[in-house]
Amino acid sequence: MSHANAALTPRARLRLARFVVDDGHTISQAAARFEVSYRTAKRWVDRYLELVGLGLGHPGQAAMQAGMQAAMNDRSSRPHRSPKTPPRLVRRIVSLRRRKRWGPVEIGDALGLPASTVHAVLVRCRLNRLSHLDRLTGEPVRRYEHEHPGDLLHVDVKKLGNIPDGGGWRYTGRQQGRQHRAATPDKPKNAHHNPKMGTAFVHTVIDDHSRVAYAEIHDDETAATATAVLHRAVAWFADRGVSVHAVLSDNGSAYRSFLWRDTCAALGVTPKRTRPYRPQTNGKIERFHRTLGAWAFDRFYPSEADRRAALPAWLHDYNHHRPHTAIGRLAPITRLTNVPGQHS
Repeated sequence: MSHANAALTPRARLRLARFVVDDGHTISQAAARFEVSYRTAKRWVDRYLELVGLGLGHPGQAAMQAGMQAAMNDRSSRPHRSPKTPPRLVRRIVSLRRRKRWGPVEIGDALGLPASTVHAVLVRCRLNRLSHLDRLTGEPVRRYEHEHPGDLLHVDVKKLGNIPDGGGWRYTGRQQGRQHRAATPDKPKNAHHNPKMGTAFVHTVIDDHSRVAYAEIHDDETAATATAVLHRAVAWFADRGVSVHAVLSDNGSAYRSFLWRDTCAALGVTPKRTRPYRPQTNGKIERFHRTLGAWAFDRFYPSEADRRAALPAWLHDYNHHRPHTAIGRLAPITRLTNVPGQHS
């Protein structure tokens, strides 16, 4: 079937060709009569002659009308040959992408290949987006997800500066923020005689499969505090029908302590640690800490106590209502079953 903007239908193309071949007119006369260009008229005359030469019909035979008309349809523009890029070149393209972070144009210039060919290779190898590569190693990002809730918990600590009474500088400005810091009572001074507001240590726990999160705020990150949080987190997940089998942490001193080891053994949990200087291994909780910024920074808190008091409500919204893109835009709690208040 001809395309919507074609000047000639297959039947008109056949008539044009026969007007030249059978009736003896010139191609220029045929182009003028059928109101098309000389090149278009010549194309269909050549097609007709090609079909006759192949023995698919003879000029003037009415019996071959239908077959000849069908043969005048548009042909596919797909090339006869689509040679694949040799494996040697594919390896060089992938190597440059991982080592240099170059795009298709730069790689094509270096290897003497069209950018379109390089792009096609990168798409096949799933390297067409730099976000698919690890920032440090250049290797493809390896994503994983454990099959059942509780198979693995990720734990970490997020450190936040405490908010002075009256509000922090993010909302009141730096000058007013300094005044609020100075007016906050019972704070020690630093070397510049400014009050030290201290740090809020948010101990976070997230389930690898469901992304359900648990968090507590403390004034330190010692092994005693971390193990107490783990005790309460395991009990919290148990109340929701989740049995914890393993816990993954970084190499902080609290998680390397004998107390942490003994606590995990008492709870029947296998402790695991990430490779040093590889926070990507614990990437799910690192990404959760970015989301946690919506609670910590996206609204005004008149004091640190107000911010801490707002955390449970934010966690409930995160677990029960906020759509999570990594699990199909579902709320994390939906990956658990028969949980009280699951649909609240």
